[in-house]
Amino acid sequence: MAVYAEYRGLPQAARGASIALGNFDGLHAGHRAVMDAARTAGHGKFSVATFEPPPRAYFRPGDPPFRILRPERRNALILKAGADTVFELPFNGEMAAMTDEQFVRQVLVDGLGVSHISVGFDFRFGRGRMGHAQRLASLGRALGFGVTIVEEVSGHGAKASSTAIRQALMAGEPDVAAELLGSPWIADGIIEPGEQNGRTFGFPTANMALGDLIHPKMGVYAVRLRIEGEDVWRDGVANFGRTPTTGLRDPLLETFIFDFDREIYGERVEVQLIAYQRPELKFPSLDAMIEQMHRDAAKAKDILAARR
Repeated sequence: MAVYAEYRGLPQAARGASIALGNFDGLHAGHRAVMDAARTAGHGKFSVATFEPPPRAYFRPGDPPFRILRPERRNALILKAGADTVFELPFNGEMAAMTDEQFVRQVLVDGLGVSHISVGFDFRFGRGRMGHAQRLASLGRALGFGVTIVEEVSGHGAKASSTAIRQALMAGEPDVAAELLGSPWIADGIIEPGEQNGRTFGFPTANMALGDLIHPKMGVYAVRLRIEGEDVWRDGVANFGRTPTTGLRDPLLETFIFDFDREIYGERVEVQLIAYQRPELKFPSLDAMIEQMHRDAAKAKDILAARR
């Protein structure tokens, strides 16, 4: 299993695969269906080709953070799902300028040497998004590879899409995002020192910047946290926001882990958002804030106990 950040000069063993092609941000049910189609066409073997950075990041660099998965986590999940290889196709000025036919000939045929391609019904490619799934199928027939077009997959009464997942997270609906993803959304990153006010309140927190991950609705969540290298998911309560009571700063995800007393600065963790409890508030006093924190923790414990 390997990850390649190029499509030129690949070893022969990496070429000729049945490939699932798309953005794969989130690995929701639609993405899994595209991978399953590639697996079927490849008689149990398949690879995944995606774009890095995503075209949206290239064309709209000023957009707010929108990634549902960091590239490293996305690649690990794809390989865990059974893919032999992940190809991170470098999306740059050269690729953005390719016509649909140039992309197919230069990247898919000459570069990857594909035997089969599976895509979602709404896949677009080539300069100005000129190409579509049916055009890919036509080019495949002309150039000697098969194409499977996967029709719409639904979840929670809507099309399973990265857009729907982002909308759910930004609306404070992690349960909806979880249904579309097939599991709770996870924010992952390195624990960093914060203002360390929580220790004085009796609520020491593990703090993590989300960086280019999508920023969910600010507020308090019931969460579960796993430290890299461990199997256990620990219950907790987290606030994502700017702490308006103690002083505004860049948003952080601050997790108070129940029944836990260990320094984990510098360690990588994963935090599942299980349920949204309330928006971030500015309190009239520290005492009022601490009282609410106790209520938040109690509520989170009840929510998580009910969702075992």
